[in-house]
Amino acid sequence: MSIALEHVTFDSADAATLAAFWAQVLDSQVDAGGNEFFATVNKEGDGPALMFIQVPEERVGKNRLHLDLATADWATEVDRLVGLGAKRLSEYDEYGTHWITLADPEGNVFDLAELR
Repeated sequence: MSIALEHVTFDSADAATLAAFWAQVLDSQVDAGGNEFFATVNKEGDGPALMFIQVPEERVGKNRLHLDLATADWATEVDRLVGLGAKRLSEYDEYGTHWITLADPEGNVFDLAELR
């Protein structure tokens, strides 16, 4: 018997809007049937899908789990993500890795590392 990772789930104020942001980040699309209450990205693709569920409470504090993304075209992608609505939080060059921490439009933190 084995277990497979199927979704990484984000609580959100508006599932469709947050899913649309992440679909653009990942150069993908919101899966059919997405709405303000429930939406997914990459349900039929390789690896786990991102799932967005509307919840009544606001996010409080730093999220305990975050996505780490990586790209060889780091500066261009940072600018693209900020243009999509991400907010720059901090930049690091530690442990042999250069990365930036950003927040999505609902404040969920994620990192973008530079592939060297």
